[in-house]
Amino acid sequence: MNKKATVFIGCDCDYGDARVVIFGAPFDGTASFRPGTRFAPQAMRASSEGGIETYSLRQKKDLSDICACDIGDLVLPYGNAEQALRAIEDTVASIAADGKLPVMIGGEHLVTLGAVRALAATNRDLRVIHFDAHSDLRDEYYGQKLSHATVMRRVWELVGDGRIFQFGIRSGDREETEWGGRHVYTNYFNADGIDHAVRSVKNYPVYLSVDLDVLDSSVLPG
Repeated sequence: MNKKATVFIGCDCDYGDARVVIFGAPFDGTASFRPGTRFAPQAMRASSEGGIETYSLRQKKDLSDICACDIGDLVLPYGNAEQALRAIEDTVASIAADGKLPVMIGGEHLVTLGAVRALAATNRDLRVIHFDAHSDLRDEYYGQKLSHATVMRRVWELVGDGRIFQFGIRSGDREETEWGGRHVYTNYFNADGIDHAVRSVKNYPVYLSVDLDVLDSSVLPG
């Protein structure tokens, strides 16, 4: 683990006391357009300490109420996706075994697979909520089974039909779109769809995955 001096905003608790444990997964070894997401965990930490308030006027709660701990970044190999996934899986499994909620900051979207592997191993009924501009359901991408473009197909192999709920999808090829229509729930942000997903996961353990390109490019260019 590479522990940095800068920690994510509001994450000042010691590990033993923490309810939530944040760590970075700086991996972008399968990037197909422009690498650089491996720098995101530290960039997000640096941005978060720039005078942002930790109190929510809407929720009437403060981040300090959660008691979160930032344990730094994993040291991941750039060119070995499977080895990186195993390191992530081991870390998430360890945090969960300690009774704490793991929160991972990527990194490219493939890092999700390592976390889901760990949680699916001990939660047979795991559900996955996935916010993204792309479904990431290709079976392979440029001959690779492990890719940011195939990650949710690999997740489906772990959790099965009807347990992945996707929101915000606006791009994809024909094969993955048609395949996804048979195996996952895809919604384009309408109230009925969100209500359906909430009802479907209400009594189950849930893994939440957010790819930032789900946001409009006017809000998050790049």
